[in-house]
Amino acid sequence: MAARRDFPGHLIAIGLYLMTIALLLSQPDLGMTVVVSVIWFGQFFLAGLPMVLVVGFIAAGVLGLIGSYFLFPHVSSRIDRFLDPSAGDSYQVDRSIEAFMNGGLTGTGPGEGTVKAYLPDAHADFIFAVAGEEFGGLACLVIIALYAFVVLRGYARLLGEQSLFVLLAGTGLLTQFALQALVHMASAVHLMPAKGMTLPFVSYGGSSLVALGLGMGMAIALTRKRFGGEDLP
Repeated sequence: MAARRDFPGHLIAIGLYLMTIALLLSQPDLGMTVVVSVIWFGQFFLAGLPMVLVVGFIAAGVLGLIGSYFLFPHVSSRIDRFLDPSAGDSYQVDRSIEAFMNGGLTGTGPGEGTVKAYLPDAHADFIFAVAGEEFGGLACLVIIALYAFVVLRGYARLLGEQSLFVLLAGTGLLTQFALQALVHMASAVHLMPAKGMTLPFVSYGGSSLVALGLGMGMAIALTRKRFGGEDLP
């Protein structure tokens, strides 16, 4: 079926994006808003977004982040604590860094970590710190390498893809997976303001596991080799 040139796909995509971030900001959840925005912008860029609009969207994103600092007290508090730990409570991040220090290169051993006993959300938002204490820095590097392999392998499969739908859908799913892992690990080692986000397929949580399983299942389906004229339109 030929694509309809008069179909307002761009307007529908923009409308759905604005509706989604409006719901997220009403929570308010700035972190997930940024993740969704990066994915949406990346897909629009691959779809052939003019450079003028690229610059415009980047400028709008920067202004949005600056505006959120003044509009949302919890955002300004987290940024202030990130830039100056003495500006407020940094208990979680301090305990997370302590866990990595206790673990060293080889860790204290499975189940032997102590920081998890008084680190809030150690089973979910800070599971990477628990892994760092019990299995050590070397194991953390292996975890990072595994995430990088999954994402880069998926991108490599999409490089030769002829279907625009497969390219955009696959890129969005893989980017979401990569950003979620990156935000979690960067927050745990104090490379960015703390953001409650699970580590894919590692953190405890049924809904997170189901959502990630569905997402990566679709990514595998999109990047699989298709024989006998099965290419998607």
